[in-house]
Amino acid sequence: MLDLKNCDGRKDIKSMTLDEITEELEALGEKSFRAKQLYDWIHVKLAVSFDGMSSLSKELRRKLKENYSLTSLKTVEERRSRVDGTRKYLFGLEDGHIIESVWMQYQHGNSVCISSQVGCRMGCRFCASTLDGLERNLRPSEMLDQIYRIQSLTGERVSHVVVMGAGEPMDNYENVVRFLRLISSEKGLNISQRNLTVSTCGIVPGIRRFAEEGLQVTLALSLHAPNDEVRRTLMPVANRYKLEDVLGACRYYFEKTGRRLTFEYSLVRGVNDNLEEAGALARLLRDEKGHVNLIPVNPIKERDYVQSDRKAIADFKNLLEKNGINVTIRREMGRDIGGACGQLRKSYMEGEG
Repeated sequence: MLDLKNCDGRKDIKSMTLDEITEELEALGEKSFRAKQLYDWIHVKLAVSFDGMSSLSKELRRKLKENYSLTSLKTVEERRSRVDGTRKYLFGLEDGHIIESVWMQYQHGNSVCISSQVGCRMGCRFCASTLDGLERNLRPSEMLDQIYRIQSLTGERVSHVVVMGAGEPMDNYENVVRFLRLISSEKGLNISQRNLTVSTCGIVPGIRRFAEEGLQVTLALSLHAPNDEVRRTLMPVANRYKLEDVLGACRYYFEKTGRRLTFEYSLVRGVNDNLEEAGALARLLRDEKGHVNLIPVNPIKERDYVQSDRKAIADFKNLLEKNGINVTIRREMGRDIGGACGQLRKSYMEGEG
């Protein structure tokens, strides 16, 4: 459920659309053009406080501070990889919770991976984000500000966003959809919807509903197994939604949007990385519209999962390709700085930072 108030009850203005801000300012007796100025300060100039909005009158700034919150994340920790330049951030929220985000440089531009929840309740066995369960959903402003802070800190434009950090986006549906509309608005940062990716572990009703939103966002499915039996050992959500139904929802998403899907497959040694499973995966995805992204699993100390060796990864990829499957191996980013989802936050919370 969408909640546009922060923890002290003030309205969260960074989560509002321009039309909503216009209505709010008109209710305060302000002219409508002030709303455009305010929206510009928030979403283009990336202001961190109302006080810094110099083109607004002191009286308006006073009213804004009284009635609204302006979400601005606090940088708790920043780590930079010596290997590939990846930067991982821990950000503090107003209620004391900590979230993490990652900035990655690619030839095609700068990409930011953001969290959509504080923690996660999906329970995927190889992910550190889910170890302590779900604390709460993030508001649109808290998703936006991960990007805004990183863009301000790095001094470089963010061109791609993946909602693939802590949290299951379909478990925070309305906030995520509003975030996507705001980040792609031509009145704000105007990041192309085709450069936005949302990752889901396969919540069927959410995928089908998402297909109806009229967005041009890439959908990534956390697949990780070629059948229900193996998938259930890795992902509790597979006990609720069968692969047949999940893939049916993915096909529906393609039919409604024309956007080819990404099938994420984390390779775990001795669990889902043999050639028999590669063959089963090829048969499963033969007629699907998308490509497979193989991910060498990033080990976490709370689990005994081990990354597949290079030969196994290469053999798995080759077999898929021989069967006509478009496949890539995800480049490992930030391994030396706790790059996997949830790792840095987990170590910080345990006092290991």
